[in-house]
Amino acid sequence: MEALIANNVTKRYTNHVALDQVSITIPQQTIFGLLGPNGAGKTTLIRIINQIITADSGDISIFGEKLEARHVGSIGYLPEERGLYKKLKVGEQLTYFAQLKGLSRKDAIDKSKAWIKKFEITDWWNKKVEDLSKGMAQKIQFISTVMHEPRLIILDEPFSGFDPVNAQLITKEIHELKQKGCTIIFSTHRMETVEDLCDHIALINRSKKILEGSKKQVKEAYRSNTYTVEHKGTFTLPGQYELLEQKNLEDDTYFKSLIKVSPGTSPNQLIRALTDITEVHSFSEKVPTMSEIFITLVKGGSDE
Repeated sequence: MEALIANNVTKRYTNHVALDQVSITIPQQTIFGLLGPNGAGKTTLIRIINQIITADSGDISIFGEKLEARHVGSIGYLPEERGLYKKLKVGEQLTYFAQLKGLSRKDAIDKSKAWIKKFEITDWWNKKVEDLSKGMAQKIQFISTVMHEPRLIILDEPFSGFDPVNAQLITKEIHELKQKGCTIIFSTHRMETVEDLCDHIALINRSKKILEGSKKQVKEAYRSNTYTVEHKGTFTLPGQYELLEQKNLEDDTYFKSLIKVSPGTSPNQLIRALTDITEVHSFSEKVPTMSEIFITLVKGGSDE
């Protein structure tokens, strides 16, 4: 059973197609990166999953059941545009949001206090939200998203406003939630975060899904048969190899070269060729980053 399956989901507005027959499959207990440039359709899909808006066609199932209003308690949603009540105190705010998700008042208070204690911010309980910094308010919003123990958590740009220390804290919590069985949909523009956190990804561009798979599968599909070599001295390569770049590292003695091999040529063959003509100090494949793949695929796309 998958955590979520979207099947041919389409959403149109008057003069704009926001989603065009988008299908994605999100495995259980994974961190799933929902990626795409501004205006691609990510937020529209997230709002449909949260039943804020409805799709024109297509369907969504969650944990093997057709998505219905009763599933709202199984979902935790942290929107990019935060929605805290500035005049409410932190404790009141958390209790209110937990009750909206179906918790009794007693359970809402207990769970709120447990999370406040976990984050070591018990002195915030009686502070008004308007008196908190942006980063402090972000912590409260994150707690309100997860404290009712949803099976599916949707985080839209969750690190916005966090300094590196608090970003690390939230990253730790995300990993813990996954270990406890949660599935996390993670929408972000920060590709370095995708590299660090996500197990699977889907890329939406101009309202269509153009890529989906595990991070390993995606990187494998976009390998460029390119290798980085640190070596002593310069050399002339045999014809089946292409020297793309060579940098001097030290005193015209040590160099770093980028070499492309023809399809079907193994790294072992390149290593053997190099050891015949130079002193090799390091050798590694240049694996494309998620940022490089993202830019390659969406180049020419338009923003909102």
